[in-house]
Amino acid sequence: MQQQNEAKKVRKAVLWVLSILFVLFVGLALGLYIYIHSALSPVDEENKKEIIVSVPTGSTVSTIAHMLEDKDLIKNATVFRYYAKFSNLNDFQAGNYEFTKAMSPEEMINRLQEGKVSNKATVKITVPEGRQLDEISTLISKETKFSKEEIEQKLDDKAFINNMKKKYPDLVTSEIDNAKIKHPLEGYLYPATYSFYKKDVSLEEILEAMIEKTNNVIAPYQPEIKKQKTTVHKILTMASLVEEEATDQTDRKKIASVFYNRLEKDMRLQTDPTVLYALGSHKDRVLYKDLEVDSPYNTYKVKGLTPGPIANAGKESIEAALSPEQTDYIYFLATESGEVIFTKTLEEHNKEKEKHITEERFQK
Repeated sequence: MQQQNEAKKVRKAVLWVLSILFVLFVGLALGLYIYIHSALSPVDEENKKEIIVSVPTGSTVSTIAHMLEDKDLIKNATVFRYYAKFSNLNDFQAGNYEFTKAMSPEEMINRLQEGKVSNKATVKITVPEGRQLDEISTLISKETKFSKEEIEQKLDDKAFINNMKKKYPDLVTSEIDNAKIKHPLEGYLYPATYSFYKKDVSLEEILEAMIEKTNNVIAPYQPEIKKQKTTVHKILTMASLVEEEATDQTDRKKIASVFYNRLEKDMRLQTDPTVLYALGSHKDRVLYKDLEVDSPYNTYKVKGLTPGPIANAGKESIEAALSPEQTDYIYFLATESGEVIFTKTLEEHNKEKEKHITEERFQK
């Protein structure tokens, strides 16, 4: 009888313990479910403000999870990572994505898998052809938080320049160290539209993107540049002169031919844009008094190419500098209508000048 009572007590104790463990297990499971369910729900269903997230190529699920957590787009990076792993959702594509705090992790994962990248740039800068560094600095300052002075200082900063030399050795060479050069990176910021998706894009990233673009455009021409036994710096310099003299109606290869013909004959290039660059001014007319400016960029006084580019140049002008048309032209003249007249002798040139040049230039 006593043994039966003890057995009953043991069974009751075991049942009691099992009941407690079951309740604890159920409570733990319920708590874990609630925690995971909460972690996989939107951070703020009412907040639909778009946040740009840049996912680099080769990013792991763990990396992306922490990026989203850092931007407060998900509640828990670990839960996000395990959810993606156990759901076999890990084939994410690189790019710039728009997410909101109202989105669930599942929605974000689907977007990452489908590669639905953002087309909205936080910063967009358009740099036209034939623009000088001071003009480009103004364009950048209008679209960013950086001042014109800050941008110009960075472009002339030795540390930044040396960094670009290391990253783009085939483009940015020691030729830009010439003491006669006004700005080492003049002509190295390619004319194009640049879109940036990071909210806090740095000035270095903006400028490097423009230099990298120049590097990418020049790269296919490197074999021809070496074949001609010239340099990228000289090609960019010639291209800038062509770009500054060209109009919409001009054959750039003909302009390049005039410059090369003059160099071959040991004649001064005598191109007005170099005078304006030497003066550091932007104006429609060059006066005779302007031609007296003392500068290595003044091609009315100094023979040969300018020490470096006087502006950026587009692909068409770069190709003209590499492959000029074969002509006998020594002179050209741009009319007010935009037409460019090419001539072979000074006599022919002066006749055209009398027809098309107003008296304004002759003012002292």
